[in-house]
Amino acid sequence: MEKQRPRCPRPPGEPRWVAMFHEPARDTWTVGAESPYREPVLYAVGDMTRTVRARGAEAAVALWGPEDGGWRLFDAPSAPPPAPAPERPATGSPEPPRLAERMTDRRHQVLMAGLSKAGLYDLGPEDGEAVRTLAERLDEPTVRRVAHWLSAAGGRR
Repeated sequence: MEKQRPRCPRPPGEPRWVAMFHEPARDTWTVGAESPYREPVLYAVGDMTRTVRARGAEAAVALWGPEDGGWRLFDAPSAPPPAPAPERPATGSPEPPRLAERMTDRRHQVLMAGLSKAGLYDLGPEDGEAVRTLAERLDEPTVRRVAHWLSAAGGRR
């Protein structure tokens, strides 16, 4: 006998991709991930579902997304199978494309957070391009160091 999933309310705000997770103990739905793009939300759903299952519980997920300018409840992604252990790339080999993209996005977020803490909010197109170039070319420790400098500079006002 299949359990009936509780009804999930529509997320607040403008339509975007949102994964809602049900918390049976409180009988509530909480936002687990949201983005203007579907892929990052689905990636987060997979990670969160594996985490919930590793704790011995079952995950109830609702996937909301934009359609024709409004909200639509999509079928929740089926539970992903356990991920196989990734192969270690040989030393000096380039990162897999998906990992490289994720790390670049992460470095971009760290730089933007540092700029915000430094009080630089209104960035122009040239500034955005400069941040993207730094995120692509610098490694994670260097990006964190630059973000730290920016944060420290912003705290001296």
